[in-house]
Amino acid sequence: MKTMRWHPPGYGGERRDADRVKRDGWRDQGVLAISIDDERLSWPERELVRQLGEKLYGPRNREADAPEP
Repeated sequence: MKTMRWHPPGYGGERRDADRVKRDGWRDQGVLAISIDDERLSWPERELVRQLGEKLYGPRNREADAPEP
């Protein structure tokens, strides 16, 4: 059985890590994806991200933040 020697666009090849996808999205399309828990951000920066998210998309689902019993 032969293996595929070419990959259709969007399939196969090298898999990019999440930060590279975010970086490329920002550079190529002006789309910014930020985790509110990103440790590279200071508290005021994380708070700004939270406020922007709530303004644009409404409050977060707090169940995901609640500690498990």
